[in-house]
Amino acid sequence: MRLFLLILLLLVNLQAKSFFSNEEQANTSKYIESLKNLILATQKTRGLTNSYLNGNTAAMLLVFSNRDDMKSAIGNMESLPLAADPVINSRATAISQALIKLNRKAFKRKPNETFAAYTEQIEQTLMLAQSVSKRFSKDLTPFGKEISAVMMEIMLPMTEYTGRLRGLGAGIAAKGEVTKDNFENIAMLAYKLQSLNKKLQEQMIQIIAKHPKKLPAQIKSDLSVIDTKVKEYTSFAQNTLLKKPQTVDPDDYFERGTKLISAIIKVYDASNKAIAEDAKGWL
Repeated sequence: MRLFLLILLLLVNLQAKSFFSNEEQANTSKYIESLKNLILATQKTRGLTNSYLNGNTAAMLLVFSNRDDMKSAIGNMESLPLAADPVINSRATAISQALIKLNRKAFKRKPNETFAAYTEQIEQTLMLAQSVSKRFSKDLTPFGKEISAVMMEIMLPMTEYTGRLRGLGAGIAAKGEVTKDNFENIAMLAYKLQSLNKKLQEQMIQIIAKHPKKLPAQIKSDLSVIDTKVKEYTSFAQNTLLKKPQTVDPDDYFERGTKLISAIIKVYDASNKAIAEDAKGWL
């Protein structure tokens, strides 16, 4: 009877955990962590550069600090096993070379040109992230496939729309005026962020219900924080920044956006930790 119970317990545990570890999934987890770090550092560099070029001279030192973070993230990406993949390596190398050149010229260009150039490279990095998820999806567990898709296709784009809101808004606040293009861009970004947030809430609830033991217990609370912060930030951007830009402090506005991104990244990191844990086996 005791032997039967032990066998039954083993079978139950095997349903939750593979017998062998999934090295490919573990490597994917490490690479998308470095991709996330590169995207975040580039977003901050873009926003702070835009704020500086629009008159907020105090942002300069922070620009250089975040450029260092970009270099560090690129170095980490190049050292990981997935960097050996020829397709991934080629695209990552092109992005890193473009960012290095852009950093050298950023202060010499017009604010809108510099912002657009950083945005283009962030979009390329987001595409690389999605390629990594799809290219190696066959090596992931069902949970790994589902959660990594949400991370790459919803969470990271949410940080980007927030980053654009943050960077453009900081520039508007630093200048103290709103153009017609500014108004349209802020409204568009707010709408896209709200739409992605709705998808995030819906898809994460489904994953939590399907894989109740994979993610931490507080994940629902963390998702609720994101939902609240998205509504608050988009409302502030549309109802205060666009209507009374001269009353908005650029550094305060930037920090509000950073807090929203941090809330998104908290769920992203918890999800990536779950992917790494899910990759572990009994052997």
